[in-house]
Amino acid sequence: MKGWFSCLSLAALLASCGDGSGSNSSDEGSLGCSGGTLDQSVVHVDLDFAGATRSYELHVPASYDGSAPVALILNFHGLTQTGNAQRAQSHMDDKADQEGFIVAYPNAVDNAWNSGRDDTNDVDDVGFTRAVIADLGARGCIDLRRVYATGMSNGGGMSHRLACEAADVIAAVAPSSGQLALDPTACTPQRPIPLLHFHGKNDTIATYEGVPEMIQGWADRNGCTDEPRITYQEGDVTCETADQCDGDASVTLCAAEDAGHCWFGYPCPDFDIDLGGSTTSINANDAMWDLFSTVKLP
Repeated sequence: MKGWFSCLSLAALLASCGDGSGSNSSDEGSLGCSGGTLDQSVVHVDLDFAGATRSYELHVPASYDGSAPVALILNFHGLTQTGNAQRAQSHMDDKADQEGFIVAYPNAVDNAWNSGRDDTNDVDDVGFTRAVIADLGARGCIDLRRVYATGMSNGGGMSHRLACEAADVIAAVAPSSGQLALDPTACTPQRPIPLLHFHGKNDTIATYEGVPEMIQGWADRNGCTDEPRITYQEGDVTCETADQCDGDASVTLCAAEDAGHCWFGYPCPDFDIDLGGSTTSINANDAMWDLFSTVKLP
């Protein structure tokens, strides 16, 4: 699949905030590149944020030695789930070992992300995400121009919200099975942001209804002027991409005709409810890394 995305460099976008506060220059890779305290022994991190103890799970690849900044992927779990459950479901540690990036699996308050859908959830999860990035930047040698977000279901919705509200620190997003939950008119990214969305048409939990319209909304935000074209087609999966967009910020939808509420490329987790089955016609981790590996903040 390498190379099936095109025109994905971010050449003329606004400057990023290295630590999420807006004060650091992106010229510095990370605060922790000299004398960092990050290695494979660090698998769980507690973090004080907004007067509470929050946490995230962590995978550091064996190749990491702290000598050069590496990419970071934030992988958000679904509703009722945990960071470790998302680690098991997505199998992303394996891809991280192959490609040499770090993966953080944040944990939500009461196992639910404030993706914007539920007005009763007033937890500042966008601020928490910024704090996780800053914390990892202080602990290890993270390339703060190469931080990405993905997630499953409610975590996919959280990834969409980050694209809306944290595009200054997140270079690109790849949500799975979770739609934009914010009022679309409230989604005003600071810059065009590349987006790759995975969704099964047989999903009975987060239905496919409204997904094409949501994707068109992202194409409109990114100023895309072309009609989507097929960039990948195999088995039951078709991916369509608009890439004539401001800042080369492409928008792609990968839809599986027969798949349900599962991470593409791997079996569905063993839940008590029918998730509708997965697909092996595409591997979500491979596809999103094909995008992420070509995108960085200026």
